[in-house]
Amino acid sequence: MKSLKNLLSLGVAAALGIATFASTASAEAPSDVKEIKAIQDRGVLRVGVKNDVVGFSVKDPLSGEYTGFEDTLATLIAKEIGEDIEVEFTAVTAATRSELIDSGDLDCVLATFTITPERKKNWDFSTAYYQDAVSVLVENKSEIHHLKDLLGKTVGVSSGSTSAKALVQAMIDNKILDGKNFNADKFDPATWTEGVKFHQFDNYPAISTALAANEVQAFCVDKSILNIYKTPSRSFIDEKFSPQEYGVVTKKGSGLSPFIDGLIKKWLADGTIEKLIKENNL
Repeated sequence: MKSLKNLLSLGVAAALGIATFASTASAEAPSDVKEIKAIQDRGVLRVGVKNDVVGFSVKDPLSGEYTGFEDTLATLIAKEIGEDIEVEFTAVTAATRSELIDSGDLDCVLATFTITPERKKNWDFSTAYYQDAVSVLVENKSEIHHLKDLLGKTVGVSSGSTSAKALVQAMIDNKILDGKNFNADKFDPATWTEGVKFHQFDNYPAISTALAANEVQAFCVDKSILNIYKTPSRSFIDEKFSPQEYGVVTKKGSGLSPFIDGLIKKWLADGTIEKLIKENNL
């Protein structure tokens, strides 16, 4: 993973079009912002996280405790809003995280949520706190080594993710598919059948199980997530593609957005985020 601290200092985030806000955050949360005051009044920051992504966010089935890089970031944000603010974690998936923001059930989401131009039209994203790329995991016995080897295969992806579209785009860019019927704005993995098919799942463990059973012949998602399911009998294909940058997501136009963005920028600059990444072996 490239150092986001260095990326930020070079202005790459801006060049890539990542949504940013004026850095207005200070050591004390502005209680005159209605969204922040609402959190302070209830004493709880409601955060959407994954529950099965090792290193980022995992829920202990016995204690119910969430641990990981994104969970720690959420706790730090809560403490900046108020020393006594607690965090209420809600497990989300790629398919449910945005609707829970829209409904007002969550104040923010930290759930390996990739920043894209299309998503920025509907939600606010902080400056990226982590950079990754999409890859493909396969069983060694499949003898799939390259993107071209996926022709005629079924690929497992997470419902609501951008992985399927990224894979098709990469196959087009590498001249494996002609792309004549590909429309990035209207792409639907459920109906795409040209060269490669997709099976959508609600969670990553289900895709891993399907891969072992040969229900799908490949597992496509961000490489940091795939690392969790890499075993001696599995390998990555040679190509990585479609850089993915994760940001904290808030409701479009929320007063919470610039405050959180300021915190992320501060923690990128002072090394806090880099330290958490190392501590969680990402």
